[in-house]
Amino acid sequence: MPLPLPTRCHLNIGVITETFPPEVNGVALTVGRLVDEMCRRGHHVQLVRPRRSREAAIVAPEDANEAPLTTALVPGFPVPWYRELRSGFPSASRLRSVWRRERPDVLYVATEGLLGWSAVREAARQGIPVVSGFHTNFHSYSRHYHVGFMQRPIYDYLRRLHNRTACTLVPTDELRKRLLADRFANVEVLGRGVDSRRFTPSHRSDELRKRWGLGRNDQAVIYVGRLAAEKNLPLAVHAFRAMRAANPNLRFIIVGDGPFYQDIYADEPGVVFCGMQTGEPLAEHYASADIFLFPSETETFGNVTLEALASGLAVVAFDYAAAHIHIEHQQQGLLVPLGDHEGFIGAARELAGNPARVTTLRTAARRKAQLLDWQGVADRFEWLLRHYSNVTTEEVEHGRNTG
Repeated sequence: MPLPLPTRCHLNIGVITETFPPEVNGVALTVGRLVDEMCRRGHHVQLVRPRRSREAAIVAPEDANEAPLTTALVPGFPVPWYRELRSGFPSASRLRSVWRRERPDVLYVATEGLLGWSAVREAARQGIPVVSGFHTNFHSYSRHYHVGFMQRPIYDYLRRLHNRTACTLVPTDELRKRLLADRFANVEVLGRGVDSRRFTPSHRSDELRKRWGLGRNDQAVIYVGRLAAEKNLPLAVHAFRAMRAANPNLRFIIVGDGPFYQDIYADEPGVVFCGMQTGEPLAEHYASADIFLFPSETETFGNVTLEALASGLAVVAFDYAAAHIHIEHQQQGLLVPLGDHEGFIGAARELAGNPARVTTLRTAARRKAQLLDWQGVADRFEWLLRHYSNVTTEEVEHGRNTG
């Protein structure tokens, strides 16, 4: 799709999401950055999200047309297995009230929970075009929480929701092709960027490395992400054990929070749990490491991969999602076929015994990440919103019965 934009006035964009900064996850990061970019370009964004604990309702001001961002909150409930996040209840009446004050030109429904479903339905009643985002493989998570029988019903639910929208945005062409093969009606690629000024090797901290028990020439292996079943952390621990057999001075730095594994691996030799980190401390943790292990097999993209590259880390990952797009095997990191656990362990072990190779990969990783800024992503997002703001609900009516 060409990038020259239609000549129109600034848009009034409705954004429906169940996670948003300061919450820390890939969806919140992406939606927050897109909202910031749209506001910076002069568009008005109406954000609707669940109310956090002890957070009062925010009502859009009367001069909403003058404010770049207005926020309306809806009731929510803790997400099972992810209690730091809240899912929104169906909120058609609240949405009607918000949209009565100022009707959006187009909606971006970023998450597919009950709030997102009610937004899609209410938008159809009002004839407001909707673009949706496929950010998370929720259906794949089910097998990690002993409800694998729900995988097909969840996937069918996702397809029905997305096929009621004018377009579904996905982060990779790989995922686009898979969804189209599975009868998703209209799928477009919206890539991801990374802030290479925030995530940079210049944040490397000798003091932090000392606290980890590392000498000047010792190496740190790092994992950044949620400590949850779907992230496959045990594989990273197994890989680290193999690496430590080759290099006993290694440390494995685990950055993140979640319901699993900290108690299990609390006494694991060489493992350092650092909890959740944000902002500059997060950038400092990345930059103070040397090798990034990313064992997850359930990503739609994996923003942490780009953050690791920008921080100048040699990456070991499965060859799909962000790693497939942005890493050339043996150039910025090592890639192994998806599902090849022994290959993943072997690749990690290979780097542990070759610090000169790690240095070469780290330099190339940083160079590659500097090309991946958010401006091109925001250009594409703006083009898509402008394009689909002109699409009527009748033009996507056929999608309602798809699947």
